[in-house]
Amino acid sequence: MTGLQLYIDFIVFSFGAVVGSFLNVCIHRMPLDQSIVTPPSHCPHCNQRIRWADNIPLFSYLALGRKCRHCGVRISSRYFLVELLTAALFLLMWLKLTQWADPPLHGVYELLKAPVYWMIIAGLIVATFIDFEHYIIPNEITFGGIIVGLLLSLVYSPLQPNDAVTSSILKLAPIAIPAWGASFFRSFFGMLVGGLILFSIAEFGKLLFGRLRVKLPPDVTIFIADGKLKLPDEEVDWADLFFRASDKIRFTAAFLKFADEEFTDAIVIVEKDAITINGERHPLADVGIIEAKTSEIVIPREAMGFGDVKLLAGIGAFLGWEATVFSIFLSSAAGAIVGLALIAIGKKDLQGRIPYGPYIALGALVWLFAEDQLLAIMAGYLGNMKDLLTLVFSRG
Repeated sequence: MTGLQLYIDFIVFSFGAVVGSFLNVCIHRMPLDQSIVTPPSHCPHCNQRIRWADNIPLFSYLALGRKCRHCGVRISSRYFLVELLTAALFLLMWLKLTQWADPPLHGVYELLKAPVYWMIIAGLIVATFIDFEHYIIPNEITFGGIIVGLLLSLVYSPLQPNDAVTSSILKLAPIAIPAWGASFFRSFFGMLVGGLILFSIAEFGKLLFGRLRVKLPPDVTIFIADGKLKLPDEEVDWADLFFRASDKIRFTAAFLKFADEEFTDAIVIVEKDAITINGERHPLADVGIIEAKTSEIVIPREAMGFGDVKLLAGIGAFLGWEATVFSIFLSSAAGAIVGLALIAIGKKDLQGRIPYGPYIALGALVWLFAEDQLLAIMAGYLGNMKDLLTLVFSRG
């Protein structure tokens, strides 16, 4: 390896660290609906602006002893981890695409994949860390990924190489499809497959597991106030309960009161903006704090968030339908393993929430780095299935 190659690799690593520093801003501000542009970087604890010398990726975190220079509050290790992870993944992707060990370099047109794949990696990192902390994936990442993926397919066809399935569909068209049209169709088809598969799983999961029955100790009082359901051991935000118009909280209250009204043995149904007691509906805005005694409450829940559906659709728009199928397979396996491990060590119970977005992101990352090998495996598997079906039906 030449000195020039090492220098370029170092520049790529440093660029990745700088991008990682910006991703930290996105991870912190996006869930709070704050601008990622203004104000300039500042300490979230003391609000002091961070000087440029204290904002050098990787180096400043270590030089400051992992503390804010002004208030001395500990800086989360997440900032260093995101910068290091982004830098490492940017460099690894660059090495994969340039293949320094096997010159000559790919053509310049092929190397344009590098910034595209870096953009995908950046989006996956932001989605992962926000989902881990807040159990959401911002629309800027999901819808943005879908739109950018579709638009890029129009101007950069190597992002969507030919595949047997979409090629067979395109042959049915009554007119010849130009290269850019075929690329866009593959991107759209990938978005459709990814979104519909996970949407179907989410809907089926809602049908099977859409209600959580919570047993409560006798004579326990629950409250509904300030956009929260307040149970003895936890508070649940309204946004975490009502994803759809059909979602409802149900319970039978031995005693219930709000404002100047009191009820006994009341059948209660709570919707996002109203409460129905023994068939009489009251707007929540008019009742104030609701206090009730019940031994059991049924609350709505989702098998997965729609942010996961949109994230996989964005992956399909960028990387094609095969990437979505692989991401679902790997994310399901990884999520199950991690979930069972957390339950085994007591960090979660069977009803505990586990973010699914990070495991989808893991599947997409593995696909990015091993796409050729995985496509070969999938082609071999599909070929074997085709031969088996041909043998079965020929005997029939």
